Amino acid sequence: MRIAVIGAGRIGTFHASTLGRLREVGSIVVTDLDTPRATALADRLGAAVAADVDEVFARGADAVVVTAATAAHAELIGRAARAGLPVFCEKPIAVDLPSTLAALAEVDAAGTVLQMGFQRRFDAGYTAAREAVRSGRLGRLHTVRAVTSDPAPPPAAYLPLSGGIYRDCLVHDFDVLRWVTGREVVEVYATGSDAGEAMYREADDVETAAAVLTLDDGTLATATATRVNGAGYDVRMELAGERDTLAVGLDARTPLRSAEPTGPAPADKPWTGFLERFAPAYEAEIAAFVAVVRGERANPCDGHEALHALRIAEACELSRRERRPVHVGEIAYSG
Repeated sequence: MRIAVIGAGRIGTFHASTLGRLREVGSIVVTDLDTPRATALADRLGAAVAADVDEVFARGADAVVVTAATAAHAELIGRAARAGLPVFCEKPIAVDLPSTLAALAEVDAAGTVLQMGFQRRFDAGYTAAREAVRSGRLGRLHTVRAVTSDPAPPPAAYLPLSGGIYRDCLVHDFDVLRWVTGREVVEVYATGSDAGEAMYREADDVETAAAVLTLDDGTLATATATRVNGAGYDVRMELAGERDTLAVGLDARTPLRSAEPTGPAPADKPWTGFLERFAPAYEAEIAAFVAVVRGERANPCDGHEALHALRIAEACELSRRERRPVHVGEIAYSG
């Protein structure tokens, strides 16, 4: 099997390295706008280098992994679909609904595979939480709390391209909330603070965000995110039911300090970033994609799942701007 990796940044490098360790993958071709970066990655993996995307498709491949800049995702998905190729794409498809819907229409028309990179679906903790909820072990679920805190802000130039904190960061929480609970978000009320560096205000974004989400069975969820969490990379979910409460992401490396005199000791080596925290999940999702391409399993996260998460993010952004509750049904949807 020959797989093309388009984009040789941090996550592209990680995925290409994972592919290089899978016995089912016979060869890899890498391309990036930064040709020396692509060449360095290819040399390290013993892979081939393509000068550009046109050469990738001209050479031929059995599947495509898209880890390029967000702005290129929708176009590359469409191009792969027209070529009849399965594609794995890091989230998002696009930061707006029209581009997302257009890319999905191409995939649906071609009848090809699009697997989205929501890696938390492959994390052991979130998987255990899903099983606990679905088995009824927690009883009727009444409250869910989701937290995503980055240790340091992204570069200022990234913020205007990101789509904002709800679409770029909290979209992971929105996706995994649906996946773990099996419920849909019907209403949101969101707010945010841009009290930090001026770059957030200049990008018309916020540094810290919070949302209250009502699920279709009445369960209440909160989701918070910040770009600046000096203690470390903190991603957790708490699920409280009538019988029991369960926490995801609570371990010896959670960057959380107890104020209680008898509380647990603080983490010696707190998580520093997403690649470290979710490395096994990233590896598992790429292995799953290879299995999908080989016809050995069903697609675990298709493009329409990304669309659902984006609609929630859009509703949160509308709620923040208009300072009111927003029903997700207000966000135009077709397809």
